[in-house]
Amino acid sequence: MIDVLIVGAGPNGLMLACELALAGVHPVVLERHPTPGGEPRANGLVGQVVRLLDRRGLHARLSGDGNPPSPQPAFTFGAFPLDLTVLADNPHYVLGVPQAQLEAVLAARAAELGVDLRRGHEVVDLRQRPDAVEVDLADGTRLTARFLVGADGGRSLVRRTAGIEFPGVTNDRSVSRTATVSVPASSLDPETGGLLAPGYGIVPPFQHTRTPRGLIAWAPFPGRPALVSTTEWPDAPTGDETPMSLAELRASVTRVLGVDVPFGPPDGPGLLRRLKGGNTRIAARYRAGRVLLVGDAAHVHPAMGGPGLNLGLQDAVNLGWKLAATVRGWAPEGLLDTYESERRPVAERVVMSTQAQSALIGPGEEITGLRELFAELLRMPEVTGHIAALMSGADIRYPADPADPMAGRPAPDLVVHGDRGVVRLAELTRTARPLLLDSTGAWAEVAAPWRDRVDVVTGRLAGTTATGLLVRPDCFVAWSAGDADTLRAALTRHFGQPL
Repeated sequence: MIDVLIVGAGPNGLMLACELALAGVHPVVLERHPTPGGEPRANGLVGQVVRLLDRRGLHARLSGDGNPPSPQPAFTFGAFPLDLTVLADNPHYVLGVPQAQLEAVLAARAAELGVDLRRGHEVVDLRQRPDAVEVDLADGTRLTARFLVGADGGRSLVRRTAGIEFPGVTNDRSVSRTATVSVPASSLDPETGGLLAPGYGIVPPFQHTRTPRGLIAWAPFPGRPALVSTTEWPDAPTGDETPMSLAELRASVTRVLGVDVPFGPPDGPGLLRRLKGGNTRIAARYRAGRVLLVGDAAHVHPAMGGPGLNLGLQDAVNLGWKLAATVRGWAPEGLLDTYESERRPVAERVVMSTQAQSALIGPGEEITGLRELFAELLRMPEVTGHIAALMSGADIRYPADPADPMAGRPAPDLVVHGDRGVVRLAELTRTARPLLLDSTGAWAEVAAPWRDRVDVVTGRLAGTTATGLLVRPDCFVAWSAGDADTLRAALTRHFGQPL
């Protein structure tokens, strides 16, 4: 019997497979497409997930250098520029890699860990038994697994077949158009890389620019074709089902800016995409018996701010160690259910953020008035800091001991000075095992009965005032130096009964 069957080999399914393999569980990943998809999707990683990938040793593979990630000095929220240099502790990270590259790196890592990835295998049905899930494939094959995880996107067959409802809203008010383009050098601002639109001004790069008529984004990615996208709110549905053309995008840009911009086709294959409306939905349950959901199978929302991979990949890492502990038999009672209780509120905040941004970019003079007020608020560093924490996921706090100020929060970037030399936390978390950091030598003795599943590193901790930290495999703090009793309680609550 298969330990865990994962349906979908996108970033979330592959990340989950890697986490399970690191925890000693042998997953099988099924992907209905015979080869990796080449269609452009997400264009980068935004938020705390960049630090998370660093803590699995994947940041260097994606960025091409060995330097730790550094915070982004600027970003955008609802078509407002955010100056993040005003923050004493900037939590916002960005890694500009296309989704295809991310999937290739995760697939390679999964192969290194011995994950069984089967492409060209389509799931058509499933049934649950008390002890397993039976899965039927399009070719007539039947597989049996102890657990099944749907990582098969917003139209998830796993979710539908498991009987999990997907409540939310669908609207058809907006039309978004995106294309890869070429632009003559004379249409580029040499100082900023922005798009010169005579009669309008400069459209800054990598931001959403709103006008009373719509939204435009200009993304001149280094080493690959530039992207232009627009969003409009037509007075009546377009009803146009013909394939989108570059001329259609150019006409949309003219309507949004009020001037024409001379776009040409890209060198080589390109993207031409039109999307009408959008969905905002969260699954009624993240788990039905032995079936669980991650990523877009569990939630869909507007793409404003690029939170999708930040949310989905952290779903996978949160679920991975809990599902592995359940499979291996040491999970405390109810641990697997905390996947939903911890991650659903995060999805709800992402939905709130993206809906708020969607409202802020809307058409009309009343929205312009709202934006004038919002611009005043963004001049306050505390407001910018609040929004940066919201967009990055740095404001997450899972349910934890209220007397412990660090418990339930993302572990800080810190350095351990000990027997191993000077080591970053990110170098100690690549095995995805629970980790106790001890600057006194006393906490290690308390944790000794859990030595089969919790690693201990002793040394001086730079970057925190705590004398000890218990770090979960998903790099959230489970405990920060209270006393021996609270440490034992945290170890038991998260990692089960001791030996």
